[in-house]
Amino acid sequence: MNPTSGTALPGSSLNAERRRRELERLADGDGDVVDVLVVGLGATGAGAALDAATRGLSVAAIDAHDLAFGTSRWSSKLIHGGLRYLASGQLDVAHESAVERGILMERTAPHLVRAQPFVLPLTPLVSRGQAALARAGFLAGDLLRVGARTSRRTLPQPRTLSAVETRHLAPALRPVGLRGGLLSWDGKLSDDARLVTAIARTAAAHGARVLTRVRALELHGGGARVRDETTGEELLIRARAVVNAAGVWAGGLVDDVRLRPSRGTHLVLRSETLGRLSAGLHIPIPGETNRFVLVLPQGDGRVYVGLTDEPVDGDVPDVPEVPETDIGFLLDVLGSALDVTVHRSDVVGAFAGLRPLLDTRDSEGRTADISRKHAVLTSPDGIVTVVGGKLTTYRRMAQDAVDAAVDARGLTAGPCRTASLPLVGAARPGTLAGLDVPPRLVQRYGSEAPAVHALGLADPALAEPVVPGHPVTGAELVWAVRHEGALDTSDLLDRRTRIGLVPEDRALAEAAAREALDRAALV
Repeated sequence: MNPTSGTALPGSSLNAERRRRELERLADGDGDVVDVLVVGLGATGAGAALDAATRGLSVAAIDAHDLAFGTSRWSSKLIHGGLRYLASGQLDVAHESAVERGILMERTAPHLVRAQPFVLPLTPLVSRGQAALARAGFLAGDLLRVGARTSRRTLPQPRTLSAVETRHLAPALRPVGLRGGLLSWDGKLSDDARLVTAIARTAAAHGARVLTRVRALELHGGGARVRDETTGEELLIRARAVVNAAGVWAGGLVDDVRLRPSRGTHLVLRSETLGRLSAGLHIPIPGETNRFVLVLPQGDGRVYVGLTDEPVDGDVPDVPEVPETDIGFLLDVLGSALDVTVHRSDVVGAFAGLRPLLDTRDSEGRTADISRKHAVLTSPDGIVTVVGGKLTTYRRMAQDAVDAAVDARGLTAGPCRTASLPLVGAARPGTLAGLDVPPRLVQRYGSEAPAVHALGLADPALAEPVVPGHPVTGAELVWAVRHEGALDTSDLLDRRTRIGLVPEDRALAEAAAREALDRAALV
């Protein structure tokens, strides 16, 4: 692309006009039969659309709401190397996680995923035996990095810190009894919803029809009956293969798929509440051997604190509620290690996501103990459902789902290409470092950052932050409408940006979001 033209990678722009054209073509009585219909546009569904499209298959991918509407926007924003799974003996899941982390950081999305340092403080609540076990675990995690062939330049080596070094990185820690800390590194996303957007746009650039606000009403081996949620019109999408990637809602579309959703809750704090944090924190949960609460500085004036792992029964809501018990639990764990008191009034926002864990016959007890290994299930009429897993391994989950669909329906397709295919915005670190634009834009838009920045240069009003104290500008909102498929204010504030995680900020940004939609409509 021309970095000053304000245009996106050819074919990757998603917007209302493209959606209208492609939906009309599918609704035509003599419309195409696509090779693969993907239901669900979270990370795995968008990944399946990209995988199938790059194998030479024709693809339609739909979601009842928006890109990353479900679980994929509620994560810790981390790309894990699988240490937790290594500790629980899930060696295959741990290795797969480390491999996929390396792929994202070094090949497909280096603009969105970077190395994040973490400190595990050795407080009086961490015995010397527990500290030795954690140290061994971090060294084992580094061996996972070696096994995945991820460069040391990408992820530095873990090491032990003195008490002074520990408090230098995290001054909010309580100094009394602090023996030091353990420094480790993992991958961190600038934004999980932005990753999904990049995957979906890359799929569109390869010919996939990416259609939001299209709800699957009924699936069958030859396609689906769907409804355009913007008009209420129903239509049939004919397909040679169907991939059900609807996450926690997958069981409602296909019989005999049983899930045990698990709720993960995060708190949102203002950065000043905890002072300067140069690293994330692993705070051990009292009474637990291998579970931590994470403190995650976001670089946008906010800090996330999470996460819980609680089973959820009953109907699956569109947007999970955060119970006060989760908030109290996370605040209590913070209080076990910090020198500052974080009050309930300091919690300016909270969010919860539901993990789509597969319910096996022996998966009784805590959802924290259920394997995060994904599963690909094929129904008698050939519908392929992919469940389980986690954000880090979305690409491998998508590959396995498309492999199953190709086999089940006898499709002619090329090999998987996504392990080496850069997503929209990806470029070499040296190229990204040389862009003459604010670094924050580079971390969110990669090689497209100059085009986003150019919108603000052309109209200085768009260069201003839309909310005091938060860095998102009007130019980013306009870009999201023109190129990233945002159709309304919720798309803009809750997924293309994360302004909406703080209700007070969301209210202040509503007018700017409406203005961005109006501006895009005039183009």
